[in-house]
Amino acid sequence: MAEYICLFNKDTLIIKPPKKSPLLLRMAVLVFSMVCSVYICLVCLRQINNKAKTNSIRVIEGPFHDNEIEVSEMLYEHYPNPKTFSRAECEGNPVRYFAILSMQRSGSGWFESLLNSHINVSSNGEIFSVRSRRENFSTIVQNLDKVYNLDWLSSAAKNQCSAAVGFKWMLNQGLMEHHKEVLEYFNRRGVFAIFLFRRNLLRRMVSDLANSYDRRAKLLNGTHKAHVHSAEEAEKLSEYKPEINSTSLITDLKNAELTVAKALEYFNSTSHIILYYEDIFKNRTKLKDVQQFLGLPEKELTSRHVKIHQGSLREHIKNWDDVKKTLTGTAFEHFLNSDY
Repeated sequence: MAEYICLFNKDTLIIKPPKKSPLLLRMAVLVFSMVCSVYICLVCLRQINNKAKTNSIRVIEGPFHDNEIEVSEMLYEHYPNPKTFSRAECEGNPVRYFAILSMQRSGSGWFESLLNSHINVSSNGEIFSVRSRRENFSTIVQNLDKVYNLDWLSSAAKNQCSAAVGFKWMLNQGLMEHHKEVLEYFNRRGVFAIFLFRRNLLRRMVSDLANSYDRRAKLLNGTHKAHVHSAEEAEKLSEYKPEINSTSLITDLKNAELTVAKALEYFNSTSHIILYYEDIFKNRTKLKDVQQFLGLPEKELTSRHVKIHQGSLREHIKNWDDVKKTLTGTAFEHFLNSDY
């Protein structure tokens, strides 16, 4: 390339170096821009993927609103192909899987009856109360698959047009023992976990002891009933007043609290909702939250169950004075007066 020569006067001669090519500069800028663009795209894609992973799990501890949490619904919508019947015109309708995780005498029977009053819900009871169904995790999976494939036929089964299918699972029925395997199954298959517990563990204890007694005594005409549908039956069962072991009472209540805490810890990464019997009893709008959580059309839910132990606990505990003395001044004292 030619050099530029500038002549200012006859005695001075200045020779300027050649200018750099504009084409090379443009190429360098273009390459740099492309590299930056690729890097920015990679960073954005990584952030989007991380957000998608985070949003694949839904945790609800209060009212759920679609505009609060963005969730990919693909994991939770299923199209079962039952072996025992045809879904017919409903085969194109998605089904959601759920499990009610609870403890005995925590209101799960009443709660399940409320859910089953919904025309699109099939909750199949306490399927793992039968020990042979939970001998090992392979047996558990076989029964889980049967329920979620709509092949578990019970009086609650809505068959073709179920929009949500599930069952009750008590914590002491293999759930805690196989919690790691169950957690993996729930997350892999997109199972919604509904935790249902009782705030007043003393009332739960009274109900549990009374139910155990009736299992032996069969107070209702020689028949044991865990749940009743009339005020007369409820009054008859409530006549029995259990005597609580005041010596081990504090330890028993602490163990119950610890069991609940462990269950919530073990299954914290599932899509779940936490409910308490007392809250539902006092505020039926909680049932709307559950229906929204399961993606159901909202319906008025009803139950024929009648509460057995009503009123003050003083009326239902044989050794009330001992129990009151034991709990007074402890963290469990409020159980003595809690009512609803």
